[in-house]
Amino acid sequence: MRRNRIATLLMAVVALIGTVLLMPAGTASAAGPCDAAPRWVAGTWYPTGTVVRYTDGHYYIAEHDNPGYDPVISTWYWDPYTCQGGGTPGAFPVSEAQFQQMFPDRNAFYTYNGLVSALRAYPGFATTGSEQVRRQEAAAFLANVAHETGGLVHIVEQNTANYPHYCDRNQPYGCPAGQAAYYGRGPLQLSWNFNYKAAGDALGLDLLHNPSLVQSDAAVSWKTALWYWNTQRGPGTMTPHDAVVGGHGFGETIRSINGAMECNGRNPAQVQSRVDSYRRFTAILGVAPGGNLTC
Repeated sequence: MRRNRIATLLMAVVALIGTVLLMPAGTASAAGPCDAAPRWVAGTWYPTGTVVRYTDGHYYIAEHDNPGYDPVISTWYWDPYTCQGGGTPGAFPVSEAQFQQMFPDRNAFYTYNGLVSALRAYPGFATTGSEQVRRQEAAAFLANVAHETGGLVHIVEQNTANYPHYCDRNQPYGCPAGQAAYYGRGPLQLSWNFNYKAAGDALGLDLLHNPSLVQSDAAVSWKTALWYWNTQRGPGTMTPHDAVVGGHGFGETIRSINGAMECNGRNPAQVQSRVDSYRRFTAILGVAPGGNLTC
């Protein structure tokens, strides 16, 4: 009787091993934590380490036990979670709900979907380095955007007296759209004819002849801001992207964007405005702001 039981057990083990070996490639490994992640429900108890799928489709992991606090609001209890083996690896570390929290009074022109769509043009943005660095870069970019646009309220530069100043006639291509056509537009207020040309060349658009695209097409508008952030040093010594990824601090992003007007004590109030936004946004994203915040 005992031998029969042992024989039966051995046959079952052999059958199980055979089943695993015959499984199609990719199905033998266990599902990732996001594959089985439940939808977040307010009022449900979540122990530390629980991964949930929020209402906007993004994933969060409980950093502390909590009775169903909102992951977007209660950032001490929850952290954004990048899925491995499931979900969306490399996703933009700012959810739509967090974006709305950052910019409650934003102009309808500046859509979250427009921003996410524009990210494809610069895949290294907010996806390079550790999770902390990725969130810091997203916060740094959006903090400078907040300052430049009054909280994503303004699409174009408000001081119209400056408009004629942004035409550098020394450039061989001149200002074909007109003397006053290259004023500040978009999330980082792209200005000057040479910047419109360079951004247009990089993005495959004729912004030199049609600069108004930056104020009429949300995706183009976001792309020009990402172009500057990821590729231009401005008055600084590095791109804003490199400043964050290289650990040089938020202050160096200010220097690269408007350092000639604000840094080295020239306009401390403007610098502080940017820093205040950065601190607020890093708090929303649940990440430390790091050092070297001013320039």
